[in-house]
Amino acid sequence: MKKIIHKSFERGKTELGWLHSLHSFSFGSYYDPDKMGFGLLRVLNDDTVEPGKGFGTHPHNNMEIISIVLNGALEHKDSMGSGSVIYKGDVQVMSAGTGITHSEFNHSRTELVQFLQIWIIPNKVGLKPRYDQKHFDIKDLRNKIMTVASGEETDSKMFINQNAAISIGSLEKGKVLRYNNIYNENGIYLFVMEGSINLDNEYINERDAVGIYDTDGFNFNASSNTKFIIIEVPLK
Repeated sequence: MKKIIHKSFERGKTELGWLHSLHSFSFGSYYDPDKMGFGLLRVLNDDTVEPGKGFGTHPHNNMEIISIVLNGALEHKDSMGSGSVIYKGDVQVMSAGTGITHSEFNHSRTELVQFLQIWIIPNKVGLKPRYDQKHFDIKDLRNKIMTVASGEETDSKMFINQNAAISIGSLEKGKVLRYNNIYNENGIYLFVMEGSINLDNEYINERDAVGIYDTDGFNFNASSNTKFIIIEVPLK
């Protein structure tokens, strides 16, 4: 097993007053030639938006865009006519395909919204744009990993146009979990949302991440109560 660790303080930053965004990889005005993505994972943004503020209408194409709300509520509108509010526990998938425009705003006038925005390069270009949203019951997600999106079309998770998978999990202090690759030869990007894990005698703390490759699975344990996201993607 090989790995690369990305510490939280190494991330790029965008501060716009209404937007507080941290970038695991090069994005917007933040550019680091050594952080252009992990395999086909191109973007992982850790966004906080002030009450009543948000992203005006803007375009995307040929990208799988996944949003996971951590706290608060995010309002979405797009050129396909989709309009919804995404709450904690909801996952949104937008396949931009041939082109789509959309806007995202904090639905609340009083509370912050925090969410992760993930971009994965699709396995085909020029696809028909598509929007989907699903709620996952995460209240009882204790010492478990739940896959919320993958390249397999099932009723239990969201579909993305790539041999990739996104999973969320929670682990109590002292407990051990194993993650087995869903797709052979994929890499794994593990992002710790809360707490701390021990992986191969290295501590991955809150908002740190580790890219893992050349393995079909790995064990990790929690050095404190922790919540995490696992993004499995082709390496090329």
